[in-house]
Amino acid sequence: MFDVGFAEVFLLGLIGLIVLGPEKLPAVARTLGGLIRRARTSWYSLRRSIEAELNEADVSKPLKKAAQDLNETGQKIDKLVRTADTRLDKLPAKTDETGSKPADV
Repeated sequence: MFDVGFAEVFLLGLIGLIVLGPEKLPAVARTLGGLIRRARTSWYSLRRSIEAELNEADVSKPLKKAAQDLNETGQKIDKLVRTADTRLDKLPAKTDETGSKPADV
């Protein structure tokens, strides 16, 4: 994230030593390190939760598309069944060899 090399860290340590003195510098460095660790942990946690939400959204899209396709297919099947029923109703009733219609059972 930040390009901090050895020279910059050394310069910051030297300035801190001059300003704070050798007694307070270790305590301040420890406190600063803890704050940086907490900030980094919070950042990684936020990043993981955002990535999880994005992955969940990516997974739900294909599932919604598949559900929509299944609904469309179901509607087409229903339409075909209705069409077949209507055509079957229009067919003439079968008769046996004597010309009479068979009895309904």
